[in-house]
Amino acid sequence: MSNSEPGSDRSPLSSWLWHRITALLALSLPCLAGLAYLYAFEAPRSYLIVNAGALTVGLGWIAFGRLPSTLRVQRILSAFLLALMALPLILGPDINGVARWLFLRGFSLHTGMLAIPLLAVFTARDREYAPAMLLTAIFLTLIQPDAASAFALMLASVGLYFAWHEWKPGVVAIVGFAVGILASLRGELPPQQFVERILGELIPVAPLVALGLALGLIVSFLLILKATPLPKAERFAVAGTFAGFAITALMSNYPNILIGYGAAPILGFALALSARAKSE
Repeated sequence: MSNSEPGSDRSPLSSWLWHRITALLALSLPCLAGLAYLYAFEAPRSYLIVNAGALTVGLGWIAFGRLPSTLRVQRILSAFLLALMALPLILGPDINGVARWLFLRGFSLHTGMLAIPLLAVFTARDREYAPAMLLTAIFLTLIQPDAASAFALMLASVGLYFAWHEWKPGVVAIVGFAVGILASLRGELPPQQFVERILGELIPVAPLVALGLALGLIVSFLLILKATPLPKAERFAVAGTFAGFAITALMSNYPNILIGYGAAPILGFALALSARAKSE
């Protein structure tokens, strides 16, 4: 049995448990640390309710949810995810020329963070259309503009390059890097408390809290990269999206995924981490 799929040599029952336990841990560790931070630093109650609700839904989906296993249906879903990313450009409103969110009765969802983790899984399963799907998503991040999503797609492409050893994902990664730089020059907004700049603001006043949140993100990244029993290309692609979002948040005013307020990344990574459930 190949070493590229952790847990693939286990019995069906132990593999079922292993997949869900590692995926549940990868999602819950940073989210629970983030909820503790939001509570301790007196974030609005609605922030805790939204994040806790999204985490509950996400954990439930990882434990019991199913995704289609046929390539044809996954391609249709990939097209839907790309359309979802484009919706803010159509529906608006934009904020200082930036359109990245769907607004539903006062509740907002960052479409890139919701769609890109699962899109990374589907592209990792579809070598034929992966470059086209990734380039389409990267183009959408340019016109939104959204450097965090661009860098997430860039590092997902890097992950596919190392998993497949093919030149096409490498070219996509170069394009994604260039688009990320361009988007960062015209897409930055003022930081929102409890969403952006969390670690940078905590280090001077509560360094141990900052360390705990950072460790939660690091452990989650390593679980996705090494422990979740997804095929190698899928693990690398999803871990790449995670790193892209997390690193961009350290460099500029972009959301701190999973530890800060925001339902979209919690739901997005829950979908990605449950993606193998149907084929078990």
